[in-house]
Amino acid sequence: MSLSQGKNRKSLGRGLSALLGDQNSITKLEADTGGMVSVAITDLRPCPFQPRRRFADLQLNELAKSLLEKGILQPLVIRSVTGMEGYEIICGERRWRAAQLAQIHSVPAVLRHFTDREALEIALVENLQRENLAPLEEAEAYQRLKVEFGHTQEELAEGVGKSRSHVANMLRLLLLPDGVKTLLANGELSVGHARAVLAAPNSELLAQQAVEKGLSVREIEALAQKEKPLPQKPTMKKLILKDADTLDLERDLTSRLGLTVEISPKVKGGHLLIQYKSLDQLDLVIQKLSGK
Repeated sequence: MSLSQGKNRKSLGRGLSALLGDQNSITKLEADTGGMVSVAITDLRPCPFQPRRRFADLQLNELAKSLLEKGILQPLVIRSVTGMEGYEIICGERRWRAAQLAQIHSVPAVLRHFTDREALEIALVENLQRENLAPLEEAEAYQRLKVEFGHTQEELAEGVGKSRSHVANMLRLLLLPDGVKTLLANGELSVGHARAVLAAPNSELLAQQAVEKGLSVREIEALAQKEKPLPQKPTMKKLILKDADTLDLERDLTSRLGLTVEISPKVKGGHLLIQYKSLDQLDLVIQKLSGK
């Protein structure tokens, strides 16, 4: 059964400490799996579900030095795959790569039996909990856990030890145009800068200006606000179209949400406009509408 099914669906983070083993849980792992094994470096293969696409040379060299001095304190988690020689790494690819740099020929590992679905979920969550993923890698990992496993933002936040607003803000990065994503991936834009340009009608142009001129996040937010078309003032005709019930509903929603709400009835259907001035206010609206 997948970790996202049945009773285990909400324990995506809680089960990992038992699975991966902190210093006090190795005995349980040994009892559960038949013990750790020593595996030759050449018998291991990277997991195709690994969310990390880039491995910084500096960090790998530092980890390699640490492995030489202290050894590999945390075993890798591996699985066997039908039709493949050796083993696939579910957790610990950075340690495996660093071990190669350190010319360590074998590593301790825990052999588990996972389906592809289980391996994917565990690899995603383990990286979110343990590694400093790049912003877009982190966002894509959250998205896959939401779409493929049905986890809510609240479950993700609890499972990886982050706030719900952090998860929500990271997911918004996936809405960036490709050009802005490239700037973010290359480290030319910070996460704060990238979030700020999202509000601009032409976010890619503003992002490029931010890089060239070294704009601050506040400066970007101000420019993005200026680029927004000014809202049209309601005409007398529009006001007349609103009956007393509609106006009462507007006032009631405004009071409940704490934000200005405007209802614009049309011949068929209409528009509901909720005005917010910050991402925190947007988060609050989402929480109230979702009943969380």
